[in-house]
Amino acid sequence: MSEVPLAVRLDDGGSAHSGASVLRSNHWVQPELPFTFVSSLDSTLQAAPCSGTVTAESIVPLATTALGSGHVAASLTAPSLSVAVTEVSRAGIQRRRRPPLNPRTRAFRRRFFPEVTDQQWNDWRWQSQHRIRRLDQFERFVNLSTDEREALTQGGTLLPVGVTPYYMSLLDADDASQPLRRTVIPTGNEFIRREGEADDPLGEDGHSPVPGLVHRYPDRVLLLPLDFCSTYCRYCTRSRVVGHGEIVPNEKRLEAIFHYLENTPQVRDVLISGGDPLALSDEKLDWILSRLRAIPHIEFVRIGSKMPAVLPQRITPAFVRMLRRYHPLWMSLHFLHPDECTAESRQACERLADAGIPLGSQTVLLRGVNDNVETMKQLVHNLLLMRVRPYYLYQCDPISGSSHFRTPV
Repeated sequence: MSEVPLAVRLDDGGSAHSGASVLRSNHWVQPELPFTFVSSLDSTLQAAPCSGTVTAESIVPLATTALGSGHVAASLTAPSLSVAVTEVSRAGIQRRRRPPLNPRTRAFRRRFFPEVTDQQWNDWRWQSQHRIRRLDQFERFVNLSTDEREALTQGGTLLPVGVTPYYMSLLDADDASQPLRRTVIPTGNEFIRREGEADDPLGEDGHSPVPGLVHRYPDRVLLLPLDFCSTYCRYCTRSRVVGHGEIVPNEKRLEAIFHYLENTPQVRDVLISGGDPLALSDEKLDWILSRLRAIPHIEFVRIGSKMPAVLPQRITPAFVRMLRRYHPLWMSLHFLHPDECTAESRQACERLADAGIPLGSQTVLLRGVNDNVETMKQLVHNLLLMRVRPYYLYQCDPISGSSHFRTPV
């Protein structure tokens, strides 16, 4: 038998279901093959030294090792194994599966990022590193209105500007009134401060026993590990602190928070927010969750994030595997318009839901964005299809320069 690149699809050729493969671990395997075989074979293949090629005959000893003597079927022979070519990565065997791509994003990539590979585009770190932040960058992608251009030129608002290439692909290049565009590109309205507005309308700074922690209610706290977001919403409640680089996830600062929690037994619920906590690396968030789970009286851990909407590439299989170790764990996802409910976002939400994480939406009611029945109805419908429970609907907080977003209730 000829050699082929190292990647395996196992089919039981003698089965009546030989045409109905199902995906298990990193391999395509027939439904009648036990899952223990699949996961064990995966581990065996990953650990086995190889030269980069494999034959059907060479799989049999590995399969026998993976199954164990008590599970080896007599029919498991080289002729019953078909080997299909898939891609090989440095990390080992990977299945070849093209990520979903909505039509608007596909056209955007062809026009503005034709040289960028799928691997780069779907790398959340690449997306973060290539955020659109400057006037000249925005001018490349959209036809700015006079109001938008002046706001970007003037600067000086409480909140910095930043949009991922992915989310930029969802914006209308010509219509400044498009809902998503209104939420991420500043206008002159942000410089107008109305009566009743405040930089800290919720009074969070007055309930902060240690930096990065808000303890307003007796049994729950708000943990802010960082002030960075991949995309900045123009109506952000924490525009006074977000994006300024003052809240950093260093160990000394976080240990002070954990020390406070360890000595405050009435706290049983921790909401991790920011900034966006999913902007942290897997390793850093893993460490934070492990420290929280080591505190006996903390029962509930929640994470608030907009990443599935603005950077769904962040929700990787490795990331959700890490999260599974810290159940019970809940996530509040910030969606505000049906245009955010793309194939990419749906895949991100499905990965989280498949990991057993209950998902609820938190939506801000915004003038000119989602303040009509039809838009809200479509958003709720789309969220349910994405396995996200419509949960919170907020009135826009009276932060400084936000009057153009608030709508009567």
